[in-house]
Amino acid sequence: MKVPRSLQIRRLGIVNYSDALKLQEKLVSDRKIHKISDTLLSLQHPPTYTLGKRRTDHNLLISEAELKKLGAELHYTQRGGDITFHGPHQAILYPIISLRDIGLGVRNYVEKLESTMIEIASLYGVKACPGQKGETGIWVGDRKIGAIGVRIQYGITSHGLAFNIDPDLNYFKHIVPCGIADKDVTSLRRETGIPLPAEDVIHEQLVSCFARQFGYDSLIWKDNVSILSDN
Repeated sequence: MKVPRSLQIRRLGIVNYSDALKLQEKLVSDRKIHKISDTLLSLQHPPTYTLGKRRTDHNLLISEAELKKLGAELHYTQRGGDITFHGPHQAILYPIISLRDIGLGVRNYVEKLESTMIEIASLYGVKACPGQKGETGIWVGDRKIGAIGVRIQYGITSHGLAFNIDPDLNYFKHIVPCGIADKDVTSLRRETGIPLPAEDVIHEQLVSCFARQFGYDSLIWKDNVSILSDN
């Protein structure tokens, strides 16, 4: 008999990248010692560029001084993947889940993250698919609509996925997105060309797609949870 699995979702709104990183680190530690169950952070960031652990600074095409003029931050992280941009009108999911408990390897985990974004795109009639070899994330033709960058510690996940609802795509002109040159970045708004529902609705749909892909039976929603909250 299958054991029912629940997922706690924290809807956090717009969160500074440093605060979200600290929260993830704490939750990973808590999940490791079974203080919490599998948890999903649903949020957005203010304009932020992040680099993965390979430190591919050459894919940032402007100086840090110019970056500050844009009102954007730069953060170095321990996730996989290359440089990417996070900002308003982009749906971000950071899963803090135990891969060992659900019997998933890293590759299968990433594939399920890809399938999550493919499913949300399909709800709006957009046909997305994984990239070719060496191309991470989710693509619509040769245009990238979703990025993935993960970190695994003690079998516990952090970081995750970013799906473009309607971000300012001009921010992507200042980087080589995910280290892949000569490719464009797109959004759900650009690909549909039709009015979209409120972003909160799309965020909830993305969470539901994630839960289906990973086989969670029940969702426990927590709104406006303090970043420093233990529970």
